[in-house]
Amino acid sequence: MRIVVTSILVDDQEKAFAFYRDKLGFLPSKDIPLGEHRWLTLTSPEDPDGVELLLEPDQHPAARPFKTALVADGIPYTSLGVADLEAEHRRLEALGVRFVQGPVNMGTVTTAVFDDTCGNLIQIAQVH
Repeated sequence: MRIVVTSILVDDQEKAFAFYRDKLGFLPSKDIPLGEHRWLTLTSPEDPDGVELLLEPDQHPAARPFKTALVADGIPYTSLGVADLEAEHRRLEALGVRFVQGPVNMGTVTTAVFDDTCGNLIQIAQVH
């Protein structure tokens, strides 16, 4: 068994798609119309046949309160791995990504946290 799709709850699929594609650099994978919403996925350019990131509409009644609580407590929704956190932090800041936590070295891992503009905090992490 392996993970093939993981979801992130977003308040606007089109805005999320632009952010994850244009700012983070993910590659479009699937775009299937499903009524009001879409099955909209992206993959990492480092692993285009790997795990897909599904931009899931946060329409379920529990979704937005859950996301709001995570943000209020400063808890990232998910973590994305990077090879060079300092370089990625500089690259994303130059693209206008707003970080709520700059790089923090915690010994075996360095992390930073940004706002994805779609209601989530996202962590990037480099394992040492």
